[in-house]
Amino acid sequence: MNGRRVTAGWLPGLAAHEVQWHALGFGSGVERVEVDVPVLTGEQMRALARRVRAAAREHLQPLPVSEIIAIVDRAVARLLDPADPYRQQAERLLPAVTGYDAEMVRLGLASYLRTFRAPQLHRFVAEDFANPKVLDEFQPAAKGGAVRAFGPALLVHNWAGNVPALPLWSLVCGLLVKAGNVGKLPSAEPLFASLFARLLAEVHPPLAECFAIVWWKGGADAGAASALFGEADTVLAYGSNHAVDEVRRQLPVTTRFLPYGHKLGFGLVSRAALDTQRAPATARLAAHDIVRWEQQGCYSPHLFYVERGGRVAPREFAQYLAGELANLQRRHPRRALALEDAQAIAGWRQSAELRALSAAGFELLGGEQAQWAVACADAPQPLSPTAAHRCIQVVAVDRLDEVVALVEPHAAFLQTAGVAAEPGELFRIAALLGRAGVTRVAAIGSMTAPEAGWHHDGRFNLLDLVRLVEIEQSAERAADRFAPYAQEDQG
Repeated sequence: MNGRRVTAGWLPGLAAHEVQWHALGFGSGVERVEVDVPVLTGEQMRALARRVRAAAREHLQPLPVSEIIAIVDRAVARLLDPADPYRQQAERLLPAVTGYDAEMVRLGLASYLRTFRAPQLHRFVAEDFANPKVLDEFQPAAKGGAVRAFGPALLVHNWAGNVPALPLWSLVCGLLVKAGNVGKLPSAEPLFASLFARLLAEVHPPLAECFAIVWWKGGADAGAASALFGEADTVLAYGSNHAVDEVRRQLPVTTRFLPYGHKLGFGLVSRAALDTQRAPATARLAAHDIVRWEQQGCYSPHLFYVERGGRVAPREFAQYLAGELANLQRRHPRRALALEDAQAIAGWRQSAELRALSAAGFELLGGEQAQWAVACADAPQPLSPTAAHRCIQVVAVDRLDEVVALVEPHAAFLQTAGVAAEPGELFRIAALLGRAGVTRVAAIGSMTAPEAGWHHDGRFNLLDLVRLVEIEQSAERAADRFAPYAQEDQG
């Protein structure tokens, strides 16, 4: 990955000259980067999948999970080292490919990668398995007998490219359950997974053929996709609901499918957080959640419900938030917009401006030239998406309990809620939000930085990937009859 033309993918057993390559272009002028991604035939994809499956059986599955964690930790430690060539490549190329501010990428990577260090990964495994050794060998079951967890022989990942380095999450999950892994690169960000695969192979060469990183153009190469999906035991898919459904329709009926589609984040600010000291600080944290990854994550906020009755009114909170977004614009400029994104923002702003003219208590903060916008409503509004890219809604409510009825109709799209409230209120409102469909309650300021071991969309990250094999007590008792000591007892 040198210079401004780089090669993506990781293809065990395939030489570069045996594969066709397709160039993806990012940026323009001196900042332009060309990324060559591999285009495999159906036969090549099928052979690659089988090679990965066989290598995982030989080299990955015999490893204790603690050793797998140690290997991942060594790779992540290098990515956290500013002097390491892999980290330098990521910092140099990811801003050019994604368009995100370079400092935002640097800070975001450091925060994200720390969740993959050994202590965090051990907690991650313990979150799903009370006895992590169940991934290595049969362990006593509480009901009697013994149990062991087996990961899929081949796990396929269909990644989204909305947030840099996002593929690391599911790839590490696949390694922890000892699956052979094949990941499909997103066209929007094909670099990080490729970089990590090369680094992992360098850190522990025996694993080099236990995973592969491939690419095909979504919806255009049914042959390669069908060949890979036909070999998979389990498929993970991330992205829009349309993209996830497209994957679903290509899978054999017997393939386990774990989809992660479109979600909407929102925040709640209680009156306890709205005095003259706490309100500006809360607005600053909220602005960071808005700016980080330009609201492209499934956990990113699109709306903040602000409770009346504090020393700082909801409209004043919106003004604090607008000021913080203006400050962050100077520190972390918004990335250049694609045409469709610019059109979406223009449409959202126009709609907000019309409402401001016709509806009392509605206001749009941020002029035409501002690269952010805050729509402030004095009456309750249902949860709805903004145009993202630093567009946010602030809605006043009399009590936080009102929010439940406003978000509950959208339960299928709920995931993360950021809450600023005192402890008793936090647990009370979290219970109400949980019943409404929310699966993660975070501090405002941490909405876009999930903790290690979080349950993505309320599900188990590792348990969902494995099948449990049980040895029942009856089998143990029956086995006793065939043991050498049983004959001695009979004698």
